[in-house]
Amino acid sequence: MSRPRFLADQDLNDAIVRGVLRLEPTVEFIRLRDIGLEQLPDDQVLRFAGREGWIVVSHDVSSMPAAASTLLVAGEEMSGLLIAQQSDPLAPAIESLLLIWTASEAEDWIGRIEFLPL
Repeated sequence: MSRPRFLADQDLNDAIVRGVLRLEPTVEFIRLRDIGLEQLPDDQVLRFAGREGWIVVSHDVSSMPAAASTLLVAGEEMSGLLIAQQSDPLAPAIESLLLIWTASEAEDWIGRIEFLPL
């Protein structure tokens, strides 16, 4: 079993990443642009994250859940997708990510699509 690791897609508010890391600096939370992959389409982001064991965190409610569902229906593994509504306050999303990190294992999120806050 391993701790959850988070991958922020290109549209996630940086304040969420900063908030999580400010409260718990040991959380592994990277952004697509940090690794030069910000131009990948949603399905490729999810495939990359699945291969590398990252749970994707996104604001993209319109296309990311559909891309994740398509992968799952096709039998492809997905490490997990967490969606935070852009209109929601940031603090509950940050708190939910910290709860996920402290109280669960990365393997608990495989194949799951969840909305934040939990």
